[in-house]
Amino acid sequence: MRIVFAGGGTLGSVTPLLAVAGEIRRRCPGAEMLWVGTVGGPESDPVRRAGLSFTAIRSGKLRRYPSIDNFFDVFRIIGGFFQSLRILWGKRPEAVVSAGGFVAVPVVWAAALLRIPVHVHQMDIRPGLANRLSAPFTRSFSVAYRESVRDFSGFRPVWTGNPVRSELFGRTRVQALDFFRLDGSLPTVLVLGGGTGAMTLNRLAIRAAVMSDGRINLVHVTGMGKGLPVPEGSDAYRQYPSLDVDRMALAYAVSDLVVTRAGMGTLTELAALGKPTVIIPMPHSHQEDNAELFRKSGAAEVWPEESVDPDGFADRLLTVLADPVRLAGLGEGMKRMNRNDAAQRLAEIILKSAGLHPV
Repeated sequence: MRIVFAGGGTLGSVTPLLAVAGEIRRRCPGAEMLWVGTVGGPESDPVRRAGLSFTAIRSGKLRRYPSIDNFFDVFRIIGGFFQSLRILWGKRPEAVVSAGGFVAVPVVWAAALLRIPVHVHQMDIRPGLANRLSAPFTRSFSVAYRESVRDFSGFRPVWTGNPVRSELFGRTRVQALDFFRLDGSLPTVLVLGGGTGAMTLNRLAIRAAVMSDGRINLVHVTGMGKGLPVPEGSDAYRQYPSLDVDRMALAYAVSDLVVTRAGMGTLTELAALGKPTVIIPMPHSHQEDNAELFRKSGAAEVWPEESVDPDGFADRLLTVLADPVRLAGLGEGMKRMNRNDAAQRLAEIILKSAGLHPV
């Protein structure tokens, strides 16, 4: 049995599908899984670490605005389509699965031409162009949040929640303090720059390390290639370009507060773990819609990027950390934002739509 997953460019559409791949492997031992991703994207390492084969194709970015790159990217998309045809013709998988991302579109189109069942999962609140272009070619469709059902009503979407990797659970604060070599008497803030690295958040984290004056531990994941010089005397500051799933589980376990962009993959993991969260969404993007959903539900604080003063960032974090009622409310709010059985539900839908019968 073979299943092809498609997506990349960022890690947002990758980590939930890795959770689904793990669930399918549990149900169908020996299943062969291939990931089709981007050339030079951040997804190849976590995909390979999860035990999936990885191959890259060329594909253009799908833009809704005028750009000269749109002309050249048409040819890249066509090239990616023919690469996808070759891959799928050779592998003949039972199903193709996508959670969005521009690289997935030619794979989905090629699968439809070869009459291979396609499943698409919509993660974000705002419908992505990639999923809109893929939806007409699906056999099954799922959404992470109820609010998205109406956007794809013509394709009979199923509300499943967003899958979370099981490896993120089970770590303890004591294990994490030992691994990161942190002072257990201090509160810990985890700052996530994202798979491609959000330089605004990275600069805020560096400034917080300076301005906090040793009052907090700060674990900072910058994104590959986006590291910044570590300030002198920052004994409670730890910087990493990325963390594999086991080390990310430790980072989550030790954190009292998490600061992140509003990628739905990360927000889903934080919701599953009930971590108090501050969201600083990417301005003028779909992330603002994701952040607003969490804010309206009382699940996270949303600080618009333009409202955050770098010199006052550390004090603002300390104010939140000093209020246990506020922290507890945020944690409980996050727990309400996702379904715990999302990976199992998605795996079942994918297998059934492909006519497969797991053991």
